[in-house]
Amino acid sequence: MSAEVAMQKFSFPFSCGGPGLSQRSETTPNNCTQVKPLELHNLQENLSEPGLVKVLGVCNEVQGGPKAEDPQCTVISRKNMFEKLTVESEDQRPVAKRQLSSESAARTITVVKKSAVRKDGEDNTNNTKGGKPKTVPGPKLGLSTAGTGRRKRRKDLFSSSEVFQRVDDHVIRVGAELKEKRVYDVKTIALSITQGARTELERLRAIWVWLCHNIEYDISGFLGRSEKLSSPEEVIAAGRGVCCGYSSLCSEMCREMGIECQEVPGHSKGVGYRQGQSLRGVKSDHLWNAVLLSGQWFLLDACWGAGRVDMENESFVKRFDDFYFLTEPEEFIHSHFPDEERWQLLDRPISIEEFERKVFKTSAFFTLGLRLMQPHQCHILTDDGEANISLGFSRPTTFTFETTAHQDLLHSGSSEQRDSPKSSFGLLTVSHRTMKLQLLPPASGTYDVRIFARPESATTNLKWVCSFTVECLVPRAMEEIPENPFLSWGLQPNAQLQGVSGSNLGSEVFQVEQGSCEVVLKTSHPLMLVCELVHPKLDPAVAKRCLATQIQSDALTCNVLCPQRGFYRLSIFVRDYEKTDVKFQNVANFLLHCKGKVASLEELFPPNLGSACGPGSRTTEFGFSKFSHTTGILSTQQGKCNITFHNQHDLELHTVLSRDEIAKQSTLPLSRYLFCTYTDSKVTVSASLPEKGVYRLGLYARTTPGDSFNPMCDFVLRNTCDQQGAPFPCVYSAWRKGCVLFEPRMGLLEPESWVRFRVRVPGGQRVCVVGETRTDLKLNKSRVWEGDVFTGGGVSQLKLAAASGESEEMAVMMTFDIRPAEKEE
Repeated sequence: MSAEVAMQKFSFPFSCGGPGLSQRSETTPNNCTQVKPLELHNLQENLSEPGLVKVLGVCNEVQGGPKAEDPQCTVISRKNMFEKLTVESEDQRPVAKRQLSSESAARTITVVKKSAVRKDGEDNTNNTKGGKPKTVPGPKLGLSTAGTGRRKRRKDLFSSSEVFQRVDDHVIRVGAELKEKRVYDVKTIALSITQGARTELERLRAIWVWLCHNIEYDISGFLGRSEKLSSPEEVIAAGRGVCCGYSSLCSEMCREMGIECQEVPGHSKGVGYRQGQSLRGVKSDHLWNAVLLSGQWFLLDACWGAGRVDMENESFVKRFDDFYFLTEPEEFIHSHFPDEERWQLLDRPISIEEFERKVFKTSAFFTLGLRLMQPHQCHILTDDGEANISLGFSRPTTFTFETTAHQDLLHSGSSEQRDSPKSSFGLLTVSHRTMKLQLLPPASGTYDVRIFARPESATTNLKWVCSFTVECLVPRAMEEIPENPFLSWGLQPNAQLQGVSGSNLGSEVFQVEQGSCEVVLKTSHPLMLVCELVHPKLDPAVAKRCLATQIQSDALTCNVLCPQRGFYRLSIFVRDYEKTDVKFQNVANFLLHCKGKVASLEELFPPNLGSACGPGSRTTEFGFSKFSHTTGILSTQQGKCNITFHNQHDLELHTVLSRDEIAKQSTLPLSRYLFCTYTDSKVTVSASLPEKGVYRLGLYARTTPGDSFNPMCDFVLRNTCDQQGAPFPCVYSAWRKGCVLFEPRMGLLEPESWVRFRVRVPGGQRVCVVGETRTDLKLNKSRVWEGDVFTGGGVSQLKLAAASGESEEMAVMMTFDIRPAEKEE
């Protein structure tokens, strides 16, 4: 076999096999294949394979050097040959500058494969024409990067788009200047915007960025309302074009810069795409580009990189999208399907039917690092009225969704979401690394579901990431689910950042038993709490009386009452306890379902209930400790209860008892049914409730006399006793710290009866009870004043008075009412 035949047989697989090698190999006049620098590296890899024999010859083609037929060409070893091949990569320079230098001369190599000897005549006839290797543009199926066996990724070319900051800024600035000067010549623009670009990659980047920032999508032309602009000069002058305008301009500019670029026709899930349509036999409607970099083909789409089309409003939303610059084929195939299979650039190409079934994923889906867990097709049929979608994520992410009646066009409506979703026919929950969406269509029909997401720390709008079509044949019979404007159910992804470390409820629906439940959030530091309860048929004023919250340094508790059956949304908001100027942030949304017993209106919490029920952060802050009751809700079956605690800072205290205004009011003020005893540091608040019902006991304190009393905490008192409680005596300011009333404890005495009085009055010199007569009490060995007093029948009150210190004046400490005597018939 001749050397000429051997060289032709060696060159053919490279000319039509790996991406880009067909245009990068040239045939010398002597039919020797001149292998360019990038190919030499690939050849070095291939020469190590079995079946290759030694190099027959190396011919220098340096200007002024020996020709290929020069007998001085000698046979050298494979190792020595590649040690001498130090050639500068030509794909980093324009065509005009690809000059061979004495330091970097291209070499031609002739290699014979053992298997080539058998069929050299047949292969030479089939694979060459006119004595030259056949050149096929584009990649050949089954081959990736020539000779390496591994396809380069976008990240192999550049770490992030930030490396192009200098190039991008230059392009945007120069592009604006050229536009102002009305420069429409392709070559002039290409040379201007690539000035200063150091590599082929930077030149390509400059071209792509210029296209994205200077050409808008021609909506009018697409809709047929105006003539479509096709020539590069027309597109540049008008500043608008359809997809072919972008792709042809990209190819033209790349050609001016010596970058190999192909226009790729095919289908896309872009403007005008109708969900569920069959593309089999339908003429393709989109054009994009493929470029050859470092011996490998990459995909890009300047039309999609410039912005998006809103078909609902027939407008072009200009927004630079860097995702479509050298997009990975595995991601590109979700929205772009080329007419020729080879341009998928996939190891395992997919069919047009697979492309139709694929879930549409926007660029935000990939830039956020999301992954689809289920389902793997865009059209979903409900099962028992339910459909489920789940996405995985690696970085903290916030999600929401939107369900609307089905529309044919995929690109309709906004691609961003800030406000509450248009419907809530589903339950979206977010766990540590998974988002789950349970869809519950309210009626038979077809629905469009769009999912939105953003990084958890971002404050920008949520971006559209993927879409589904849900077909519901038979809806599930269920009650209405309240709107959830706070994105998802359960603890929100930002809960830990706000100081909430856990909850006793999960993200699933919580079944409420007996018409009430308790929700507890564990906290890492003191927080303030605000709650909202929503039911589709519950009045907001009534809903406020369904909540009682307790704020502690390590926990937040919300007691919930459900006066109606159905679904409730409980939303919880927090802020740092001490940062009063900071806004409350939503940290949890729980879906509660009450389908059994409900709370009656008489059981609802009293109005004007404060956010701090029971002991907690505020009481601790003011020095109150050792509470006898650690929760904010107390129940009594006898109509009586005592609450004790320690007042370490010796604050002046005040208590208030109240209840629903529409409830039956007693003849005496509710203040008569509370009695406070303060000894040393211990405080006892006694309550004797007048009738069955729910009461609010408010505890107030002040640090300086004359100042306003500050709320400390509230207690909810539930009285189930039918018997009426007796009031306490009416107390006056002379009743001070250290005074203790042992008996009588009731403030309403029977007439014409003897009553035993026992009272401790620190510093008291004289203590007496004044009624019809004056009765002096005697001091016993236990320092308690005591004596028996006759109530009589001619007065309505008994007064307990005392004189302290050197003063002879008696001060009234409290009064006791005497029940009127019954009149004889």
